[in-house]
Amino acid sequence: MDVKLLSYTPNPDLLCADIACICYQSKKETEEEKLSLLRNIIKKGHESVIEHASFTFLIEKISRVASHQLVRHRIASYTQQSLRYTKATDYTLPESLKDDFQTKFYVNSLFSFYQSLIEKGVKKEDARYVLPNAVTSDLVVTMNARELRHFFILRLDKRAQEEIRQVTQKMLEEVKKVTKVLFEDFEEEDERN
Repeated sequence: MDVKLLSYTPNPDLLCADIACICYQSKKETEEEKLSLLRNIIKKGHESVIEHASFTFLIEKISRVASHQLVRHRIASYTQQSLRYTKATDYTLPESLKDDFQTKFYVNSLFSFYQSLIEKGVKKEDARYVLPNAVTSDLVVTMNARELRHFFILRLDKRAQEEIRQVTQKMLEEVKKVTKVLFEDFEEEDERN
């Protein structure tokens, strides 16, 4: 799977820091003073000020298993590839099943059956019923920084499913390229819980 940050609020740290200054009627002058205030507010759990920064990701070749975990985070906007109008072309398996011959045979058989249904004239929207949850699709997700932090807490957890952890780790790597403060307390392979 691939994850790409498509768009984000310009200067997300400073925007949120300026909003924090408004919220607390603080007269912070320098960038460092403002970012220090933002850090303190995040540590205290007053995260409403960071809802004003948003991040939009393209996630490609994610399984329906992982995408269903992703869309459970309701304070976000999603657009997912329509398998009603497009054709399923690929699947992914977790490491525990990648070398299992029976699993590969079964999934490949379902894809072949799906293809044969389409060739017989069955609508893609109906043929997709036989596809396994391993089928991949592409999606775009937009989350504000507060929801993204919550998402990172839950989905970077070592108990989270492998594929959603991988997606989440890549999302974290992408946002860390454009923000210094908002996600600095998240480490690679975060194991908070």
